[in-house]
Amino acid sequence: MPPIPPPSTLPHATDSTLKHILDLLFEPSPPLHNLTLPVLRSTTFPSYATLIAAINAQLVGLIDQDVSTLSEILCSHPRLGEKKVDSEQSRKEQAQLQGGEEEGRMLEGLNGKYEGVFLGLRYVYVFIGY
Repeated sequence: MPPIPPPSTLPHATDSTLKHILDLLFEPSPPLHNLTLPVLRSTTFPSYATLIAAINAQLVGLIDQDVSTLSEILCSHPRLGEKKVDSEQSRKEQAQLQGGEEEGRMLEGLNGKYEGVFLGLRYVYVFIGY
């Protein structure tokens, strides 16, 4: 995989490059792509930390404007213990859960309880390192 380009070059990058970068920073999510591509095209970011902060502000803005889209974006991150995972980062995260079948059943139960209380949201632990 080629290294990601400097953030200052993103306004001139192709859509596929921008989507790839978003998928590396977050999770593959067409709603996130739709939300953020216009910003990535129109703004030059001095760092990826600044870009992530700008996207975070967009997501927070969805709380009062479009909870459905926000939920879709948040749910693009797999549940803890989920076997089918789309991104390499999440596969690495899930591989760190080494408790076997018993831990998998426990996580499945905890995920179910959380999702029963917070309808439409998944319980996920998200750490973004940059």
